[in-house]
Amino acid sequence: MKIAKADHIDPKPVDMEGAKDVAMRLLIHEADGAPNFFMRQFNISPGGHTPHHQHDWEHEVYVLAGSGTVVSPEGQKPITAGDCVFVPPGEPHQFVNASAEELKFLCLIPKKS
Repeated sequence: MKIAKADHIDPKPVDMEGAKDVAMRLLIHEADGAPNFFMRQFNISPGGHTPHHQHDWEHEVYVLAGSGTVVSPEGQKPITAGDCVFVPPGEPHQFVNASAEELKFLCLIPKKS
C-alpha cells in the first residue's frame, strides 16, 4: 500500500508540443505496483493549456480546484472544482485555464496507455 501527500510528489513540466504552463505529478503509477490504472495530477497556471491531442485510451478527470474549459469536437465546455469529465478514446481534447487561479485536476488512465 502507498499513502502519500500529493504536494510532496515533485511536479514535472509537461514537455509536449502545444502545452503551456502545465505541470504533472505521477501520484500512482507502475513504480508503485499499480497493475491497471495510473493517477496523475495536473496543475495548469492561469493562461496555460494542455496540447490539443487525442489517443487510443480514455481519460477520467476530477477537477480539484479552479476553473477552465475543455475543448472538444462539440466546442468549449466549462469546468469547475467538483466536476467529473470523461474523455472517450479517440476524442480530440484540450484543457485550458482562462481564469486567474490555478486549474488543478486528477486524471486517471489505463496502464496500457
